[in-house]
Amino acid sequence: MDALAWLYARQGAVVLGLERIRALLERLGNPQEAYPVALVGGTNGKGTTARALAAILEEAGLRVGLYTSPHLVEFRERVAVQGEAIPKEGLSALLQEIRPLAEDLGASFFEVATALALLHFAREGVGFAVLEVGLGGRLDATNATEPVLSIVTNVGRDHLELLGPTLRDVAREKAGIFRKGVPALTAARGEGLVELREKAQALGAPLWVLGEAFFLLGVEAQGEGLAFRLGLRGEERTFRTRLLGPHQAENLALAAVAGRLLGAGWEAVERALARVENPGRLERLPWPGGKVLLLDGAHNPEGAWALREALRFHGLLPAALVLAFSREKEHAAMAEALRGLGPVVLTRYHSPRSADPKALLPLFPGAMVVEEPLRALETAFTLAERAVVAGSLYLVGEVKRALLGLPPEERWQ
Repeated sequence: MDALAWLYARQGAVVLGLERIRALLERLGNPQEAYPVALVGGTNGKGTTARALAAILEEAGLRVGLYTSPHLVEFRERVAVQGEAIPKEGLSALLQEIRPLAEDLGASFFEVATALALLHFAREGVGFAVLEVGLGGRLDATNATEPVLSIVTNVGRDHLELLGPTLRDVAREKAGIFRKGVPALTAARGEGLVELREKAQALGAPLWVLGEAFFLLGVEAQGEGLAFRLGLRGEERTFRTRLLGPHQAENLALAAVAGRLLGAGWEAVERALARVENPGRLERLPWPGGKVLLLDGAHNPEGAWALREALRFHGLLPAALVLAFSREKEHAAMAEALRGLGPVVLTRYHSPRSADPKALLPLFPGAMVVEEPLRALETAFTLAERAVVAGSLYLVGEVKRALLGLPPEERWQ
């Protein structure tokens, strides 16, 4: 079994806790202590915020490691230095080094991936690392680090079965990445913000809240992207980005203010936001015949509503939807957000975790079922000039792999 196949065999049930990852990092010489770290958690938008913050710090002159999850096409995407994915040879060598230690400790897929990223960053001599939190925060493997800044983008209802049962429970878990006296940022609202504020106050962590300490003063569609105005400490700045969706302005505002708190100048922020990309989040790809394909990883109700708003905001309707959901998600709430946007083709991705598309038919009256994703997409383009693939990042990744001529991966994490 090659190294990556061994790692994939460790996928399965989510196992939260810090004992194994701390022990694994200790045996690897605690590589996470070689550079400062920012942790980026939250229900939605954390991938965009992490990528944007990494780009800002790069533009400010730092050598930056970025750890994100899940990947779309190949595992190497998760671990990048200066925007370059870890080389195949380096990935294989690190996995072979970590494997006996991980087997001895019973480390999970995500724990191994996290340790691998932290070790790679140390050996590459990064000056800063931006880590996207996997699940929750308090017991997530990334929380074995000691951040100099923490971000919780927002608090939604995803993973209630593991982090709930209430929204405040979810917020409490996400606030686990806060540290005593260390600045934290959030765009959370409502019950989630109440809990985050209480935790920050208890730790003496300065909490920068969107709408209180900094402000979005306007968002508009502009070409194939966005322009937004940010207010901070009496200053106003306008930024442009290629990302689609008004919700992205919040994520980019968090990254911009975080970058400033970490010492980046406004010019670095402007350059970074103008170039940042986030594959699989309203990613636009051409299709033969002048048609348009949009890939979006919306996989919970909040993400589905954000997708609906973004499609309207940018004038991208009507569009045919190609949808697959994971079994444990809130199918009815997601369907409520996505119904009425155009014809629907239900499919599945290559994993037992994928919901049976036939079981989703009652939620989408008149929908078609096409089990194979690429055929589902081809069917969608017979129904509309635009097609949107959504409902799961695993589905988005499988479609991208298929378009590249690659076979599907069995994905759990």
